[in-house]
Amino acid sequence: MSVLLDGSPAAGNAAESRTGPQLPVRPRRAGETRRPPTRARVVAGRGRSAVPACTPRRVVPRWPWLAAIAVAAGLFVTGLGVFADGMSAAVPERTATVTVGSGETLWDVAHHYAPASDADAVVARIKQLNNFGDATVVPGLPLTVPVDAQPLGAGR
Repeated sequence: MSVLLDGSPAAGNAAESRTGPQLPVRPRRAGETRRPPTRARVVAGRGRSAVPACTPRRVVPRWPWLAAIAVAAGLFVTGLGVFADGMSAAVPERTATVTVGSGETLWDVAHHYAPASDADAVVARIKQLNNFGDATVVPGLPLTVPVDAQPLGAGR
């Protein structure tokens, strides 16, 4: 294929080879940036002025929201505490005298004889019933302990 570059009518012109009407080309004004044809042209007096951006912004106080969230979290935790307190059974009123086995602690005795109750509360009740301070438990020592109607392992 050969191309003639001398501009003769046989070679054709690139501008003449386009189809459709030719649109006039508008010269660009100084200072005007290129913009897509779908975006509106900024006209003087209609844009955002630079003055408000220079003034200090009004900061919305956020502490009321923070205080409300803190109060809601406090109420939620308090509600969980009340709900959890109602779930553990009270220390049984019925007592029995048992002997402590070798290697047993007050925690083990409390869990064995009052499994449905809070073990910390049962240990505190055992210390109160037997006048213990911070004394250690000796194997073979008889203890008065609160017991459930049926202690753990009684059905075996």
